[in-house]
Amino acid sequence: MAAQMDDLLQVVVDEGASDLHLEVGVPPIIRLHGSLVHMDLPMLKPDDTENLMKAITSENHIQRVREQGGTDFGFAYGDQARFRVSVFKEKGNFGLALRQIPSKLMSLEQIGLPPSVKDLLFRPRGLILVTGPTGSGKTTTLASMLDIINTERDCHIITIEDPIEYYHPHKKSIVTQREIGVDVSDFAEALRRGLRQDPDVMLVGEMRDLETMEAAITAAETGHLVFATLHTTGAARTVDRIVDAFPTNQQEQIRTQLASSILAVISQLLLVRADAKGRIACFEIMISTPSIQALIRDNKTFRITSDIQTGAKHGMVTLDSNLMSLYERGLISYTDLVTKAQDPQSIIQKLQGGDEGRRR
Repeated sequence: MAAQMDDLLQVVVDEGASDLHLEVGVPPIIRLHGSLVHMDLPMLKPDDTENLMKAITSENHIQRVREQGGTDFGFAYGDQARFRVSVFKEKGNFGLALRQIPSKLMSLEQIGLPPSVKDLLFRPRGLILVTGPTGSGKTTTLASMLDIINTERDCHIITIEDPIEYYHPHKKSIVTQREIGVDVSDFAEALRRGLRQDPDVMLVGEMRDLETMEAAITAAETGHLVFATLHTTGAARTVDRIVDAFPTNQQEQIRTQLASSILAVISQLLLVRADAKGRIACFEIMISTPSIQALIRDNKTFRITSDIQTGAKHGMVTLDSNLMSLYERGLISYTDLVTKAQDPQSIIQKLQGGDEGRRR
């Protein structure tokens, strides 16, 4: 049975699939270019998923599934790939979802980010937030940014992840990677302790709770470059989400702290390509300016989007204009353009102005 898990992982690697799903009652399923594809194999029975799970899961993690109903971990498939694994119970049976972590890091150009983002990586302090729904490529973007710092700056980089996905070798920098549940109990604790380990750059896998947000903002204020992720879309919503997590009597102070520490919010989505196989990333990029700092401080986040629209010279771009540009170049479908836009009405109006947009 262990060989069968190897066979399944080999298919994922060979096909370039992003995910593998193993659940009772269906054959193994892979996600290829965003679509689910059933493998031409028999339906999995309860014993099958249990044996497949045991082939890659440590005793420790199996215990956790039995007690808590689920666990997450990362593991290497030989030297071909790394996977992030989620094991869970459903209807009393074991199920698994495996996400393939690309072994080769992409450059910012390949990801589709403008040069203005690279400039941020050389700032001595501040908060850079990479946001978007699950599976939108946030981890890949962050890993590529850290790799640039690791290659070009002499820093102590501390990452706090759950689980560790990309392994970063020491290059010009030293990289300390800490895994939640293995090396340290939680994000907030790891951040607090990390500040005593002489860091220059810190990566917080996810700002899940108030304590972690507080610790990340404090670290950014006290002279560290901090990267973090949130499951929000758009800069304005991201700022609101952080502020709203705090009690009302602290919100004004948090707005002031965020205004002074936030360097950029990069929101991303992954869309199925219309012109070829594969997926393409779409971004909204907000880079902090005195005007944006004032909007955050004065609780006028609803105006941030119009600042982004006029901030092209700073390297800013709105999600909708990036979507429009991808659509005009034939890279994404009309459906994705309209359903993913933050203001679909104005997109539709622009398109109804005839086909000028297409020809431009």
